[in-house]
Amino acid sequence: MSELATSQVQRISEGEEPAGNYRFALVALTSLFFMWGFITCLNDILIPHLKSAFNLSYTEAMLIQFCFFGAYFVVSMPAGALIRRIGYQKGIVTGLLIASLGCLMFLPAASLKIYALFLLALFVLASGITILQVSANPYVASLGSEDTASSRLTLTQAFNSLGTTIAPWFGALLILSAATTQSADSVKGPYLFLALCLAALAIIFAKLKLPRLAHIEETHEPHVSAWSYRHLVLGAGAIFVYVGAEVSIGSFLVNFIGEEHIAGMEESEAAKYITYYWGGAMVGRFVGAAVMQKIAANRVLAFNGIMITLLIIATVVFDGHIAMWSILGVGFFNSIMYPVIFSLALNKLGAATSQGSGILCSAIVGGAVVPLLHGMIADQVGLQLAFLLPLLCYLYIIYYGIAGWQPQLPKDTE
Repeated sequence: MSELATSQVQRISEGEEPAGNYRFALVALTSLFFMWGFITCLNDILIPHLKSAFNLSYTEAMLIQFCFFGAYFVVSMPAGALIRRIGYQKGIVTGLLIASLGCLMFLPAASLKIYALFLLALFVLASGITILQVSANPYVASLGSEDTASSRLTLTQAFNSLGTTIAPWFGALLILSAATTQSADSVKGPYLFLALCLAALAIIFAKLKLPRLAHIEETHEPHVSAWSYRHLVLGAGAIFVYVGAEVSIGSFLVNFIGEEHIAGMEESEAAKYITYYWGGAMVGRFVGAAVMQKIAANRVLAFNGIMITLLIIATVVFDGHIAMWSILGVGFFNSIMYPVIFSLALNKLGAATSQGSGILCSAIVGGAVVPLLHGMIADQVGLQLAFLLPLLCYLYIIYYGIAGWQPQLPKDTE
């Protein structure tokens, strides 16, 4: 799952807190990473459930991801401005409260059986998570020595992946149960529980004593715009199609596995297999990190893109368990793509790095656009052939890993 980049910050108040207090703060922060990974992947369960409950087309069902990831694009800039005004800790509390409100909005949406109200609730929920991401990442780096900041970020990212892996099982058991599959009411309990958890975390973070952080303001504008770096622009396109393809595939898994010529499973059973998709991504992060100690990151990116292309071709050509396990295997090779593309795209940007990071974060909107296009195609040609759209996305990523990543500096910086 994609993450918003960490803002440039500086710890300006160390305080006299004992190490144990910072350990508790780190545990609390880690729970945030788990929660937003969990909530994001719960959409993969929500999509088939609301599709059945409201008798939606695939295009209409994909509005769930459109509203959720659209919030990242719309809210990320205002979130940064908000945090500059109220501070990072209050930003975390604000994000938690807004996300909690979004979860609570699922209750009237289910009672009134209004799909548009579900979409509004998802937008509010994702807005809160966006504020959380902008606020929480800098704190992970600040709670302790700078020498161990990377290990703390790796730990929190691991718990984010754990959240994405567990969410499908949770949703299968509590939302897609056989008795409630046709009723929107089954979302009430799970999302009320999530709302209470988020509200409890807001109270905890309101009371915690955390170091005070401040933005490091740039003293001058970069001499050259980030848009003038070809590898950055191509990298933004790679982030767009990667996030779009990853989210899109996850969104269709339950319905695809449920088709008679694939596995013919009930939705509640098929949903459990999404764990292999996101769990594979979690395992792949550790494998990829080890491999990239020996092999250049761009080559690993291109290799993974090639493997995914072959897996999607198998998904489209074959039926039954070959198709099912082929598409689930994509998750493993997705694992390293986001951080690798991000780092390659920012390479040698110099003073334009901050601007480039913002451009790449905006490209996460691919998670809103590609699934919607995928849904439109699925309505016309069926789910299996529609996987050719993410195939095209990965072909672009292969190109970026082979050639597009190479830095080509603007003429006036050479």
